[in-house]
Amino acid sequence: MHTVELKQLTPSDYEILDALATVVEGIAASFGEHTEVALHSLDKNSAGIYRIANGHVTGRSPGAPITNLALMKLKEGKDVSDSYFARTETNRELKSTTTIVRNGAGDPIGLLCINVDLGAPIQSFLKAMVPMDCTLPGASGTPETFARNQEESVSSTVELVKTQVLSDDQITPSKRNREVVTRLHGLGIFNYKGSIPLTASLLDISKDTVYLYLRGLEKK
Repeated sequence: MHTVELKQLTPSDYEILDALATVVEGIAASFGEHTEVALHSLDKNSAGIYRIANGHVTGRSPGAPITNLALMKLKEGKDVSDSYFARTETNRELKSTTTIVRNGAGDPIGLLCINVDLGAPIQSFLKAMVPMDCTLPGASGTPETFARNQEESVSSTVELVKTQVLSDDQITPSKRNREVVTRLHGLGIFNYKGSIPLTASLLDISKDTVYLYLRGLEKK
């Protein structure tokens, strides 16, 4: 362990913390209302919660002090702590993880703490994890491909856009390939090396045709 010494944060440090505000909201949105996500500032003049989502889990809001356990995790100096258990004043048992946020110089400027309420009813917890309007596996919707390389990423995107275009009755057959190329261009797919011949192959058209469509877009 090492001694924890808080310092006054710089404007650039706060820019990093501000940028993490959407991360706080994103994690909370992914795991639902029973997971609290708190971003703490380690500014010696105002150490405490800087951003928080689902604060009802512990009853806290921005400005609340850093917990003793979070400070202990900071003192340990481990960037991502092992999971640990805590209990709130209202006797809620939490499973928690603390991540140290560092600036470009490697100095700790914040703590990102995730606290899961283990006492939440299982049905409520599952409902929060899988909202009623969420597309479940096997249901209709837009599939997400976790590509392992660039070629897979391009191929899966082309196939997805192609499927969308083919299912749109408002697009005539003669304009479908052009529409696919137009949408792929909008997604930035043609910034990838080798994407044009791969797209041509998947659409069963020539590379020259893809280039022709792209030149038409550049003139607009």
